[in-house]
Amino acid sequence: MIVAILAYKAPLETVDLHRAAHIEWLRARYADGTMLASGRQTPPTGGVLLLRATRAAAEALLAQDPFAVHDIADYTLTEFTPTMTAPGLEALAG
Repeated sequence: MIVAILAYKAPLETVDLHRAAHIEWLRARYADGTMLASGRQTPPTGGVLLLRATRAAAEALLAQDPFAVHDIADYTLTEFTPTMTAPGLEALAG
């Protein structure tokens, strides 16, 4: 499991120009089962992604994100193995 923290390095106006393509990329990751959760940080300084992937696979996928392609965000990846979950999230435990 990978937690990816995105930090915008472009103004929000630039981020918003590429948001639709980023959302389409996210939808494809949900469809293929890789993306488990995603959302914008508050305040909107970046985003958070939860992926079911190895670090190498996550790095390859994230390189295709329009925010990476257009150099709009930096990504910090943390790999972890969930051992406990809240009720209803048992499928996340490794």
